[in-house]
Amino acid sequence: MTGKVSAGPHDAFFRQVMTQPDAARDFLDIHLPQDVRAMCDLSTLQLESGNFIEDDLRARYSDVLWSVQMNQQKGYLYALIEHQSKPDKQMTQRLMRYSLAAMQRHVEAGHETLPVVVPILFYHGATRPYPYSMCWFDAFSDAELAKRIYTAPFPLVDITEVPDDAILTHRRIAILEFLQKHIRQRDLMALTASLVKLLQAGYTSDSQLRTALTYILQVGFTEDKSAFFRELAEGVSQQGEIIMTLAEELRQEGLAQGLEQGIEQGIEQGLVQGLEKGREEATFKIAQAMIASGIDRLQILQLTGLSEEMLETLAR
Repeated sequence: MTGKVSAGPHDAFFRQVMTQPDAARDFLDIHLPQDVRAMCDLSTLQLESGNFIEDDLRARYSDVLWSVQMNQQKGYLYALIEHQSKPDKQMTQRLMRYSLAAMQRHVEAGHETLPVVVPILFYHGATRPYPYSMCWFDAFSDAELAKRIYTAPFPLVDITEVPDDAILTHRRIAILEFLQKHIRQRDLMALTASLVKLLQAGYTSDSQLRTALTYILQVGFTEDKSAFFRELAEGVSQQGEIIMTLAEELRQEGLAQGLEQGIEQGIEQGLVQGLEKGREEATFKIAQAMIASGIDRLQILQLTGLSEEMLETLAR
């Protein structure tokens, strides 16, 4: 996909006319829904770029987007042409993608609220009249379900407000919910009793347990990690061996990382010291050569930065 807009004669003619403010103003004055038209100040029309459109759609996009003041806010109006002889059954879905892209560009420009985007399809295909519904919900196999989902607030799982007792009944998802609810607690040792109860329910797989304990150590905090692991292992006999094995693995990893870090620091320190030693020896040789050449001692001190005591030692 090159991202280049089609340059067919239908599209070229449409864009040449519709990008002229006076023509676009007349088009919107005539074709906007009347209740929407009443909210718009068409004297504020401004042509916007269509560069925000995704590459896979840009070749089919007419690239005509006008902004206009609506109710003291900046809203977007869409004028889109589909000049194929066969109408697109998924046109409403495409229009929604265009509209969401325009909203995203608006937010990225620094605005705190979303603009209202009015998609308009200008159709002149061979099939007459346009055969498909322009209601987005009709594109779904279950229009009523889609309408219920997309016209209501989206479902929110705010785990911070779910009681722990309820979380512990959530079977295989309980370990995730419980830990992410409490991971910022001052000391996770206080959670061991609840974690033991959760693990005793038997829904947490061995792989989940390993991931969960690693997550605790990476993100959470406890004063005594060994005691934390030990208390969990004692409370969950069926997975106690896994817990202690993981604890040992993590301890070994920590030792290895510490050793590697120490080696790296030692090498770095050695290089620094070596460079310093090399510079010092070079300065000594230069000073000795200057002494042998009979250069004034004060000048040697100024040029090399050596102390009088060091220069006296070199002169012997």
